[in-house]
Amino acid sequence: MKIVFATGNKGKLKEAREIFKGHEVLSIKDFANDFNPEEKGDTFLQNAVIKAEAALIHTNEDAVLSDDSGLVVPVLNGDPGVYSSRYGGEDGNDALNRHKLLQEMKGIEDRAAYFQCTAVLLNKDGSAIVKTGKCYGTIGFEEKGTGGFGYDPIFIPDGLEKTMAELTPDEKNALSHRGVAFRKIMEKSQ
Repeated sequence: MKIVFATGNKGKLKEAREIFKGHEVLSIKDFANDFNPEEKGDTFLQNAVIKAEAALIHTNEDAVLSDDSGLVVPVLNGDPGVYSSRYGGEDGNDALNRHKLLQEMKGIEDRAAYFQCTAVLLNKDGSAIVKTGKCYGTIGFEEKGTGGFGYDPIFIPDGLEKTMAELTPDEKNALSHRGVAFRKIMEKSQ
């Protein structure tokens, strides 16, 4: 099966290829180098649909996969949430995003957080499969690990003593929000 993933994010594309082993996973950038729809939605679902609809226009494929995901910290009223990739003020600057979050969390004892991914498989006929995955954990006090991307070096999944960035790709994908959502999409689409 060929999967066109509506992302230019190299970290997400790498994870999708690991999760969908045995399938061809292409980036929308292989079809439209200037793909960059404005994510103006207030929810992960709205942004995932915006990306899927834009991607479908650029391909002749029967379906496209998109996702919108981020880190939710309840004590910060859900921030960074849908603004996770630009939380620090510059889109896609992971180090700046982590730094701002750690500053915001100074002196806060309740460090509960979760990653959320809403994935959409949109078909040319307009039908869609929508699935959500979550991974619960806490925000650490400092960055640890060199794997993953985004907030992984400061996120400690429940039941573990390591950050997401300290896990192997297989360990991370087995419990990550994106891994959960993408596996649900695969189960439903077969």
